[in-house]
Amino acid sequence: MGTGAITEYVDVAQLVLYLFWLFFAGLVYYLTMESKREGFPLESDRPNRPVRKESGILGIPKPKVYKTAFHGEFHAPHHRDDQEPPVAGKSLTGMPGSPVEPTGDPMTSGIGPGAFTRRMDVVDRTVEGNVKIVPLRSAPGFSLAHQDLDPRGLPVVGADGQVGGKVVEAWVDRSEHLIRYLEVETQGHRKVLLPMNFAVVHRDRIKGNRVTVQSILAGQFEGVPTTKSPDQITLLEEERVMAYFGAGTLFATPERREPLF
Repeated sequence: MGTGAITEYVDVAQLVLYLFWLFFAGLVYYLTMESKREGFPLESDRPNRPVRKESGILGIPKPKVYKTAFHGEFHAPHHRDDQEPPVAGKSLTGMPGSPVEPTGDPMTSGIGPGAFTRRMDVVDRTVEGNVKIVPLRSAPGFSLAHQDLDPRGLPVVGADGQVGGKVVEAWVDRSEHLIRYLEVETQGHRKVLLPMNFAVVHRDRIKGNRVTVQSILAGQFEGVPTTKSPDQITLLEEERVMAYFGAGTLFATPERREPLF
């Protein structure tokens, strides 16, 4: 027998190859099961049939318990998706995969750019356990850079060129040390949050300093979802606020849903 041979028909290289095949098959199985901890079971909308949930060939894995530092235990997979209200829209053609048309207010329908994840309804926290995102009035030791234009007191102009309110406060991320939201008082005297990544602060001597928003119109600031607390925002509330401004990129005006040319 040659070098590395175990028997006349089996050698070390052959055993190594078989072991690799077993390892790779196990890896594929493991990754497939772990990928089903979010977003499963899948819902299949078929015409003239009830919604059928599909979990694939291998089924759904047993729940795994994640112990978080501040929010207790988190199970995955979970049953939160089963408690999700039905989508506020209907299929245009009734065929699977066809576009869904909102049936109610498109700005809060949760469809398209307005879709959001049902995260936990708790505040995010820093590694020290402090509330992560807070207004400057509740963040001692934090201030705006003196080189930048202070947005507080500036008018907020919507995509239609009209004033929808004014900035009364800035909310900062105490972990990342940046502005996350601008607190806006609307014309109807409501306090709402404007995500900073949807806003542009202008320093303009001719037109005047201002904050512009292209995703929604001035009057639509009245419909921005509010927070339960005046000084805190939960993970779920962040999703809803971001989804509202995201929905405006498509649904703020009827023209935005039409072809460009």
